[in-house]
Amino acid sequence: MKFVDEATIEVIAGKGGNGAASFRREKFIPKGGPDGGDGGRGGSIYAIADRNINTLIDFRYARLHRAKNGENGRGSAQYGAAAPDITLRVPVGTVVYDHETGEQLFDLDRHGEQITLAAGGQGGMGNLHFKSSVNRAPRQFTYGTEGEQRKLRLELKVLADVGLLGMPNAGKSTLITKISNAKPKIADYPFTTLHPNLGVVRTSASRSFVVADIPGLIEGASEGAGLGHLFLRHLTRTRVLLHLVDVSSLDPDIDPVDKAVADARAIVEELRLYDTELYNKPRWLVLNKLDMLDNPEEIKQRFCQEFEWEGPAFAISALNGEGTQDLIWALQDYLDQVKTEEYIEQDKQQENYTPEDPRFDDSRSNL
Repeated sequence: MKFVDEATIEVIAGKGGNGAASFRREKFIPKGGPDGGDGGRGGSIYAIADRNINTLIDFRYARLHRAKNGENGRGSAQYGAAAPDITLRVPVGTVVYDHETGEQLFDLDRHGEQITLAAGGQGGMGNLHFKSSVNRAPRQFTYGTEGEQRKLRLELKVLADVGLLGMPNAGKSTLITKISNAKPKIADYPFTTLHPNLGVVRTSASRSFVVADIPGLIEGASEGAGLGHLFLRHLTRTRVLLHLVDVSSLDPDIDPVDKAVADARAIVEELRLYDTELYNKPRWLVLNKLDMLDNPEEIKQRFCQEFEWEGPAFAISALNGEGTQDLIWALQDYLDQVKTEEYIEQDKQQENYTPEDPRFDDSRSNL
């Protein structure tokens, strides 16, 4: 299925039905009194996050969503029926923006989360509500209110624990294929990845994490060059970035380390220009295409020195899997630690803890 991560829609909620002005008229009952019923509520439009949906492609073809109006009230104290609501199912990770102002309205990041896109109008009141001791025959009634109408932009940010980034042909697709269940297109030319790919890396029966691969970045990506800038938003939800660098060179006249350092610096600069939060996200260095090197350890040390890198660094061959096991186990341990800290922080914020609870002992190194 084609990956579609942005769509613009218009939602129009139903108008509330009008109240009725009516009087009870029956034989032998000369003073029946007012009996106009209320109008029904207009239909509302909701959105619900569904983990079984992967793209926003349906909204490319169905752009207008209009709910029905509520029924008008009638005599004999008959209330108008409320109109049915409309529920739009969207992928988990969908962010809803106001199309006119650009304001972020909702962020559907949990399965089953439901929000109101447009509220239906309230039904009007019939004249039976206006009778009193001084107004025995009221002719007043109210009209139903209009439903909300909005033009919205839906944007999907995929949910993943680990994000892969690097130049085209750095080996991201090969790596995600080797370590996960993802099957992206792989070829020996740039930009074979045209949309984000998600893969689940399972390290045991009960432990796993999700990896996202986006199209390769090139210099100027933050300003629209290449394809990667369209999908950098997907990396904002990740917990750690893997920066893949190709340290091989088929040209004997080009120093592979000098080329790799220049490529790596270009990627880091694009992150800085695109988003400060993304730039400051934890980032690990992965030197790829180890199988094409005669002296991989020497290349790794020289690269880290020239790139002035002091963070986690791994040397791997995504093609034959060399070094990938050490990488995924290190990632699993790191993510377990991060998630534990996140859960503890959530519990603290909800005040569902006591100071004696051992989970909140900050001296424990495994947290």
